[in-house]
Amino acid sequence: MSFRPALDPPSSELFVLSRALLENAIAYSRQSPRKRVIQPFHRAESETLHRMFNAVQPESYIRPHRHREPPKAEAWIVLRGSVAFFTFEDDGRIREIVGLGRDGDAFGVDLVPGIFHTFIALEPDTVIFEVKDGPYVAATDKAFAPWAPAEGTPEAVTYMQQLRDAFDRAAHASGEQR
Repeated sequence: MSFRPALDPPSSELFVLSRALLENAIAYSRQSPRKRVIQPFHRAESETLHRMFNAVQPESYIRPHRHREPPKAEAWIVLRGSVAFFTFEDDGRIREIVGLGRDGDAFGVDLVPGIFHTFIALEPDTVIFEVKDGPYVAATDKAFAPWAPAEGTPEAVTYMQQLRDAFDRAAHASGEQR
C-alpha cells in the first residue's frame, strides 16, 4: 500500500465534518509510516485559506519549521488527545512550550508567520483542527530549521525525545499534569 501525506480533499460545495471522517483520518495515521495524515477541507492547494484535520500519533516527528516566505499564519485547536507545542529562537533554543489538550485549560494556539515551531502528540489518536494561509506550494511552504534533524533519521528520534523531556520538565516546574 502506498501512503500519502494527505487524504483526498472534498469535491462538494458543503463538506460535513463528521466523526466518521475523523475516525478515517485516525485509522490512516496509525498505518502511515509517518504516523500522521492531513484530511484537507479546502478544495484545492491554490486556495488562500487551508483548513484540515491533522491526525497524529505520538511516534510522529514533525521537523521544526516556519512559514516566512511567503508569510503564513497558522492556528491549531486540539479536538482529541493532547500535544506539546514548541516555538524556537532562530538558533534552535526553545522559546515557548505549551501543553494543549482537548479537555485542558489551553486547547489551541494561534501563531504569527516566521516563527520556528513544531508539536508532538502526547496521546495516541490525537487530532488537531489546523488553519493556515494558503496557497500550498511545496517549494516555498516551509523553511525547515537547519539545527533540527531531518525526518526519518536516527537523530530525529533522539531530538524528539529531547523535546519530550523538555516538555516534561516544563510541565513539572509549572505543576501541570500530562
